[in-house]
Amino acid sequence: MNPLEPHLPLGEWVDTFLIWFQKHFDWLLSAVTTVLSSMYSGLNWLLETPHPFIMILIFAAIAWAAATWKLGIVTVVGFYLILALGQWENAMSTFALVLVSVIFALIISLPIGVWAAKSRIVSTIVRPILDFMQSMPALAYLVPAIVMFSVGQVPGAIATIIFALPPGVRFTELAIRQVDGEVVEAAQAFGATPSHILFKVQLPLALKTIMAGVNQVIMLALSMVVLAGMAGAEGLGGAVIGAISQLNVALGVDAGVAVVVLAIFLDRVTAALGSRNSEHSTV
Repeated sequence: MNPLEPHLPLGEWVDTFLIWFQKHFDWLLSAVTTVLSSMYSGLNWLLETPHPFIMILIFAAIAWAAATWKLGIVTVVGFYLILALGQWENAMSTFALVLVSVIFALIISLPIGVWAAKSRIVSTIVRPILDFMQSMPALAYLVPAIVMFSVGQVPGAIATIIFALPPGVRFTELAIRQVDGEVVEAAQAFGATPSHILFKVQLPLALKTIMAGVNQVIMLALSMVVLAGMAGAEGLGGAVIGAISQLNVALGVDAGVAVVVLAIFLDRVTAALGSRNSEHSTV
């Protein structure tokens, strides 16, 4: 190495930190593994145990209730296509992993977004962190996740949660900041407490934008779950990775179409729910 060239061993520092963290917080990693694996196993069982036709009807009913009967029909056709392609179990496994990841991503991102909207200091600190998280290549999240949680569903869920966090924080902060200040001042004038203003005034008025953020979190989670197949995660991601390693075009197409169907279903349902809730909040 040329002594005149600068050298910053950032990767070595991160590796040392991960080793230290594993050594001193093994109990925390075990607890996270237990919670995530248990939630995934429960949801996966719930989705795979009923007959596929029953689940197709349930998904169609959800789509119809959230949007229109047309989306319900599209849902029936889409999920029947997944079944016909032989990707039903993989799709339900991926669906379960997406749900687990989205639940935890929203649990973390929504409060941080609210906090950032209430505090300029927090917003200033969080913003560059979110920029860094969104600029980092998606596959880079898998390496530390595998190091800390081995291979399987858990590192895939961890990487997905981290990757999908930023839109939830950004959209929540933006939504609350966009609420008309006169409405907030009117609530304060009537003696409303800060918590009452947040839950009864700001969040209902900001719900449409927040739901747009939820939609983005779900889409990013679905895209990352496919890449999580490299971490040993089951489902459509594992099928896609297997197709790449075996140069199996047929398997790659089947799994890819199943991912598209899931993406359309989740996108349309969450978008419809966001529009409906925003209409109710303005009535």
